[in-house]
Amino acid sequence: MQPRSCWAGPAAALRLLHIFFFFFFFFFFCCCCCCCCCCLSFSLALAESLMHLPAPHNLRIHLYNLEHVLSWDPVPINNLTNLSVLYSVEYKHLSTDWREVECVNCTKIAEPICNFTAARLPPCFRPHFNVSLRIKAERGKLVSDWALVPWFQLFRNATIGPPLDVLVTSLDGSLIISFKPPFKVTSAKFNYYIYYWEKEGKQKIKGPVISQPIQLNDLKVPSEYCLQVQAELIPDYLEIHRPGLLSNISCHETKAEASTKLQRTVIIILGIFALIVLVLSCYFLAQQFQGLIKHYFHSPPGIPSQIKEYLMDPNEPILEALDKNSSMEKDRWDSLSIITCTEENQAVFSSNLSDNTCTDNQPSTKIT
Repeated sequence: MQPRSCWAGPAAALRLLHIFFFFFFFFFFCCCCCCCCCCLSFSLALAESLMHLPAPHNLRIHLYNLEHVLSWDPVPINNLTNLSVLYSVEYKHLSTDWREVECVNCTKIAEPICNFTAARLPPCFRPHFNVSLRIKAERGKLVSDWALVPWFQLFRNATIGPPLDVLVTSLDGSLIISFKPPFKVTSAKFNYYIYYWEKEGKQKIKGPVISQPIQLNDLKVPSEYCLQVQAELIPDYLEIHRPGLLSNISCHETKAEASTKLQRTVIIILGIFALIVLVLSCYFLAQQFQGLIKHYFHSPPGIPSQIKEYLMDPNEPILEALDKNSSMEKDRWDSLSIITCTEENQAVFSSNLSDNTCTDNQPSTKIT
């Protein structure tokens, strides 16, 4: 029994050692398998990247006035080879097929930009046509998929800039504004608007105006006015109005010219002199024709009401009526004269009395 126990210890240790090596080699085998899988995946991805290019991304179209520029982000590549990536751009209209851009060189270019504005006249695309663009990348024999750009229409989608070279001249209480259009057009026209205001005042608008220069009248003198100019594009083939950007704010003083001030001073002096001459002329004429003026403007003397009643009715005793009236009014007569209505005087009295029937030798009374 004792020798058997001596051999039992080394046998158990040997079994444990076999188990340890088994697990060790198993773990090592698993690690190797994982590494191989990772390397294989990386190799496959690398091979796939070498066999296929990603399409250009983040495409941008810049439309400003007649400018239309397409740009994009470069395609990411590895540096395992010395080949560069080339880009090609094609375009189409609604009723046409895809074709290469002929107006400018945008085929197999290295820069991630295609400037259609650089083309000489006529332009690459008609401004009232719908245009679609697409772009692809090439590297050796590797070709990416096409990346599409949403369609655009230049006169519908472009940003219209402000008028150019705005020049403002102050003349005799007005401002004369001249400028150049944002760009030359053949199938459209521009309307212009002037936004102006007195400093710290309310804004006013003049427009639409087609021709120039534009003159702002009825401005305060002296004062300071600020203004901005805006162009509005009206295409011939599109029923749209495209308002543009406003020009920079510019302020100008309104003042009268020296010649205008002199003219106003002379007019005021002549007006005062003419007024003085008119007043003196009226005065001298009044002095010269004083009697004639009195004759025309002096009213003839009237007949007292009592005498008029007596002449209307001679049978009424005038003396008693006069005494009665005088006693009521508490007045006293200084003298009394009795006159006779003769034939010569009858015509005079009849002109003052419409119904006078004075007869010959009929007594009448005049009181003084």
